[in-house]
Amino acid sequence: MRYIITECKKINKGRVDIVLDGRIRFWLYTAEARQLSLEEGKEISEEQYQQILQGIIGKRAIKRAMHILECQERTEYQLREKLMQGAYPKEAVEEAVDYVRKFHYLDDERYARTFIHYHQKERSKKRLELDLMKRGVPKDTIKLCIEEEFETDEKEQICHWLEKKQYTKDTADQKERAKMYQFLARRGFSHSDIMSVLR
Repeated sequence: MRYIITECKKINKGRVDIVLDGRIRFWLYTAEARQLSLEEGKEISEEQYQQILQGIIGKRAIKRAMHILECQERTEYQLREKLMQGAYPKEAVEEAVDYVRKFHYLDDERYARTFIHYHQKERSKKRLELDLMKRGVPKDTIKLCIEEEFETDEKEQICHWLEKKQYTKDTADQKERAKMYQFLARRGFSHSDIMSVLR
């Protein structure tokens, strides 16, 4: 198999944006591209692509993944998204994800447990579930972690929000009650819990 370099243009920080067959994109430093004689319109073999992928881009993707996780813990989904933004090809992204997972630098269950533990005082179970789903944590992992980690009374959480919003049940009119109900519902609290506390 052979690839055509359909794009080869300089971008910031002395890097070159290279596109093969209009679909595979990666970045190399200008000196690397020059050394490999990569230029628009040129053909490269599968063997040459694999050498670039394994010898340069793959190693770089692993280092980048380690750096990302060093700064902040992330889910697999978030790490993949971050690496894709850095123009790493899919194969390099998967290799980097496999590497950091193998050494337990990446662990969705640990991430979910930490997230629940840290945010459960102000977020309902439903809100935590939605937030973790947005971060790409599998549903079964979320369910398990919420069952084992969530210890907060949701009615107490609602009372906390009422206090924080300076809402007074005795003096609130219907419009204020409706506004507060909507606020709490958006945070994932159940109808029965909200009404129980608001009454």
